[in-house]
Amino acid sequence: MVRWRSGTVTTLRRAWTGAVELDVRLADGTTMRALAYPELVGSPEPGDRVLLNAGALLMGLGTGGYALVVALPDRLPPDPPRAGDTRDAGHLVKARYTPLQPILLGVDEEASPHRDVLAAADDLAGLPVVTADLHSALPAILAGIRADAPDARVAYLLTDGGALPAWFSRTLDGLRDHLVGTVSVGQAFGGDLEATTVHSGLLAARHVLAADVVILAQGPGNLGTGTRWGYSGVAVGEAVNAVATLGGRPVGSLRISNADPRTRHRGVSHHSLTAYGRVALAPADLVVPDGLAPALARDVDAALAPLAARHRLVRVPTDGLDAALRASAVPLSTMGRGLDADHAYFLAAAAAGRHAAALIR
Repeated sequence: MVRWRSGTVTTLRRAWTGAVELDVRLADGTTMRALAYPELVGSPEPGDRVLLNAGALLMGLGTGGYALVVALPDRLPPDPPRAGDTRDAGHLVKARYTPLQPILLGVDEEASPHRDVLAAADDLAGLPVVTADLHSALPAILAGIRADAPDARVAYLLTDGGALPAWFSRTLDGLRDHLVGTVSVGQAFGGDLEATTVHSGLLAARHVLAADVVILAQGPGNLGTGTRWGYSGVAVGEAVNAVATLGGRPVGSLRISNADPRTRHRGVSHHSLTAYGRVALAPADLVVPDGLAPALARDVDAALAPLAARHRLVRVPTDGLDAALRASAVPLSTMGRGLDADHAYFLAAAAAGRHAAALIR
């Protein structure tokens, strides 16, 4: 459960859209690295007393390497400017029934300027949607799209399998000017638009953001237990079903690696095989990049052969993709490995982006 700490802010460090890093001195004289979301708790300043949830930091979780500011108890932020006793400012409650649940304006609810458009929306009209089970695939997929369709309108759909606040992602902050917008769906929040479900989020990307292509992935900090089914990214299989139900074109970005030290993630990760082989009931384009090392290519082909009965296995040329990846607007990293350390992983994601670009109508 929660491991509470209390301390005093000593230093403000990096800040990006929606988040600020800080150092907090605890009662025992030690310093703890913390992260605050000003939209939720206010803007901390040196000298402020803060209450922290320190569990993820003390446990040594890689992505969750911060204590999180829960409150500035002596300097609470003011109420939002609009009245909270009506639905005029929205009534979507996310991170529901947790102490920091935000109440937001849903893109399709009555008070939204987009209500009329989305009330009638029911079709994606062939919109390509690239599904990925790791947040780290986002910039690589985008690089693949931009390699062939530099002017494409690309939207990001943030699902709730990882970090719920969009503000946690420095990657997303760095890509902000390269996307037409972010839609946060389910329990996730902090995007440019808020949606209740993957379905309504997809329709918002198509009909409100006018996206030519969508990248769908959970936030950073996915949850996994090392088992086939105990992994939050398996939900991309359900996302494939949602895309197909709404008349979109699902494109699967496969998790491929010859560098991951865990056997279950070498070749095609067992998570991709479960999501697309067991969970996705609708067909998708599963993208296989050319240019893999021969042994890895053989492993990938063998792993994907059983999926060919349901899905379309699409081979995509990779010429020019390495250069596109190296020109990424943000650093590429997955599980602590950069582009050269896990080239196949990023190449596969970029190839999925290239294929989606070819499907833009």
